Amino acid sequence: MTHEKKLLEHLLTFISENKRELFFKIIEERTQHCTVILEDIFQPQNASAVLRSCDVFGIQNVHVIENRNTYNVNPKVVQGASKWLNINKYNELENNTLFCINALKNKGYKIYATSPHATTYLIQDIPIDTKFALLFGTEKEGLSEIALSNADELVKIPMVGFTESLNISVSAAICLYEVTKRLHESTIDWQLNEKEKVNQLIQWTKKVIKRGEAIERAFLKAP
Repeated sequence: MTHEKKLLEHLLTFISENKRELFFKIIEERTQHCTVILEDIFQPQNASAVLRSCDVFGIQNVHVIENRNTYNVNPKVVQGASKWLNINKYNELENNTLFCINALKNKGYKIYATSPHATTYLIQDIPIDTKFALLFGTEKEGLSEIALSNADELVKIPMVGFTESLNISVSAAICLYEVTKRLHESTIDWQLNEKEKVNQLIQWTKKVIKRGEAIERAFLKAP
């Protein structure tokens, strides 16, 4: 048994059986095959709603670019969803957008930028056989030119009304529903691997245990 599995077994003794069963059920539906990138989202209610959608559809990692706007969440809207996600922020460079995109490309992700002007792909048609990221922009201005020009492809939601665009939280929910539905119906290996599951379960368990970090440190110091 690996050291991480031993740590997980130890931490699990501090939570209820119902919580353990819930964790083990939900971890089977989590994925890193698809991820979400948010560029300069500034309205807390929309930022929070996107996080809720990510949690609901099993997206474990969210990448937040803060060039001009700080990413804030509304606790009443997010309803604790951010607690269960891995939120990675990019805010230390002059061009955080390019850094984030290149970092994910280096990890094997194909970047699909959402835009009402896309001509190549509708959201239900994008290839999902390899890892991919969905990139969403600000409510009023959409994605930056840097984001659009450095993405691998542009993608849009099909719409037939007079309105050209949707609220970002609605767009994210529709896109995630479409791609996760396809992943679940496919033979693609989209779930977390065993090591990723153990590490994620450790993080979740520590968040619901009082003094979880201290319990972990004590365990690691034990002979």
